[in-house]
Amino acid sequence: MAFLLSGLITTAQQDAIFVIDLKTKEPVAFAHVCFEGLKSGGLKHYVTDIKGMVPNECKDISKLAISYVGYETLLDTVYPGKSKTVYLKPAILNMSEVVVTAQFTPERADRSIYRVNVINSKLIEQRAATNLTDLLSSESNMRISQGGVLGSSISMQGLSGENVKFLVDGIPVIGRMNGNIDLNQMNLFNVDHVEVIEGPMSVVYGSNAIAGVINIITKENKAAAFTSYANTYLESIGVYNFDGGVSKRIRRSLFSIDASRNFQSGYNDDPSERVMRWKPRRQYTADAYYLYSTEKLRLKFTGNYFNELLLDKGAKLAPYYESAFDNFFTTVRGTAKVESSYSPRKDQQWSLVAAYSDYQRVKNRYLKDLTTLEKILTPNADDQDTTVITNSVVRAWFNNNAKYALFNYQAGLDLNLETGKGKRIENLEQQIGDYAAFISLKYDKLKTLSVQPGARYIYNTKYKAPLVYSLNLKWNPFAEWTARLTYARGFRAPSLKELYLYFVDINHNVRGNVDLKAEYSHNVNFNLSFNKETPKSYFNAEAGLFYNNVNNNISLAPISKDLYTYINIGKYVSGGGMLNLSFSLYPQLTLKTGMSITGQSFAFDKESLALASRFWNKDITASCNYRFVKQNITISAFYKFSGDAPQVVPNDDKTISVGWVKSYNTLDVSVMRSMFQNHLTITAGGKNLFNVKTIPAVGAGGGAHSGSSDSINVAWGRTYFVKLSYNFNKYK
Repeated sequence: MAFLLSGLITTAQQDAIFVIDLKTKEPVAFAHVCFEGLKSGGLKHYVTDIKGMVPNECKDISKLAISYVGYETLLDTVYPGKSKTVYLKPAILNMSEVVVTAQFTPERADRSIYRVNVINSKLIEQRAATNLTDLLSSESNMRISQGGVLGSSISMQGLSGENVKFLVDGIPVIGRMNGNIDLNQMNLFNVDHVEVIEGPMSVVYGSNAIAGVINIITKENKAAAFTSYANTYLESIGVYNFDGGVSKRIRRSLFSIDASRNFQSGYNDDPSERVMRWKPRRQYTADAYYLYSTEKLRLKFTGNYFNELLLDKGAKLAPYYESAFDNFFTTVRGTAKVESSYSPRKDQQWSLVAAYSDYQRVKNRYLKDLTTLEKILTPNADDQDTTVITNSVVRAWFNNNAKYALFNYQAGLDLNLETGKGKRIENLEQQIGDYAAFISLKYDKLKTLSVQPGARYIYNTKYKAPLVYSLNLKWNPFAEWTARLTYARGFRAPSLKELYLYFVDINHNVRGNVDLKAEYSHNVNFNLSFNKETPKSYFNAEAGLFYNNVNNNISLAPISKDLYTYINIGKYVSGGGMLNLSFSLYPQLTLKTGMSITGQSFAFDKESLALASRFWNKDITASCNYRFVKQNITISAFYKFSGDAPQVVPNDDKTISVGWVKSYNTLDVSVMRSMFQNHLTITAGGKNLFNVKTIPAVGAGGGAHSGSSDSINVAWGRTYFVKLSYNFNKYK
């Protein structure tokens, strides 16, 4: 009997795959395991149990793929009737994240010739970020500005948001207000991770990419037969968000749909005041895709829909204070996209992406009776407005990334056509075409050095564009050291709104300028990093420098007391540096801190630039994550000091007025726990614990859109939140 029992145990052991954490030697529970028979080609999917085990039921030699969040994907070979112990290597930081932005083929972040900052889904959960404003507000070398109607905008390396390219799965986001994308409209409910490249990317992505690229990568079901999830987020300020989605795999086809509803009730310092500093918002979002894939072919159809209603309540009207004018701003953004790729060989790929995006901004003004709550559309034609922007994109390219080729390359076409319609656009309709061909070469046959030059030829229907070129160098003198150097020539044509839109409401009075010149720039970035790994710890230090020299920088300037327009400032220079330190003690502790300093100079001509003052500002960030392994609880804290920042306003007499936004501190804290085999996650905490609301702005007036305000919006004060997330995956 004992002999028989021993034989059964031995047989059971021979039929098992054990998945172990390489550093702690503990079992990895709930990891996804895929077997693919080399002869039969059949796929079998499993999830490891609490002991990190799955049965080995393969009938012939099979490829083995094991993946789990927070670990590097493992590829191996397994034989039938054999037991095997495999070790997953933790991705302690984000160095091993696979990135796609500006790459020839998907590449590990530490191997990319660009410095790519990956903000993964785990970090998004720990921050309880619901949109890009939440996610990027504590990042080093970035500044977030808030507006009641226009929303949030960003600056990177001292360059404003007009020079930052926003992408969703590689497709440009349209609908810039005052040149900036409202970060509050960039929801994160179905986002896998965000890739940020700071520095010039004009060769790869063209206009609006002088300061860098922010690419939002949405979730895609990689292997499960069925997935579903549901989230709810509540914040004490009056935020109520709900979202969910499902996906289903049928052989080589995959169907997915996601939807969300976000609501913010608005906020004002004085509750008795009807006019709110933070306007109430309601958002609906829906995404769907169909994916067909084989070993060589990938075909994906995607549809995205966004609808936001923003309410700008007016003050009560004298003498009876029983009525008020309210403005309703409706933003509708939709995108239809088809993408395909074909790989005749593993080291070659043909790719095509075609997308059509439609953006509408509708303004309606109503007279509201505050006693009966009835509202009447005002008869004044100027009170009602609809602006429509459409964008057609076709991007086709070929990648050759052969291991033994002397040079590898990427070559392609990038065709963009943007159209604007509306009564506030000059002649009711305007159009700009931007058509480009680009090529990048990569030489990485030297053991320690990679060289990647690139060039982009541009035909713009409004402006004569120069040849845009770049040179990227990556040097690994030692295994632990990496140096990256980038030089690029930049070009940005003015947008339709900067040229033709006359934007007027209760808060804004901005007129386009058809005489604007295009921006040209020279941009340099340098980064040096050091990485040291031990069996239980990881240390990373990196230092960086940047320099941006922009000709014909576009900025807002007053032309009368209340009217502003866009003008060219002859010369604008920004430069500075950053230092980041990270330390991880696996699996409990992660510490990060960073400091950045940015200097800016403005002048209307080259001679004046030599005499112009340099205005400096600095940021300091710090974060801490501590995990209680047995309890599966993570406590996180995110701190940022934003130093005094210059507010520069060009005057109509070609002089510069400079004011300062005073410094402030922010702190967010969260506690996250996963339970029920990681199906349910609860996150709770507090945001803006220092209770920052508005910051004094001294000198230079209140800017182009807020009249003579002596303060700017930062946040709506201290709040508390709770988030519940449920997910279910079925692999068989």
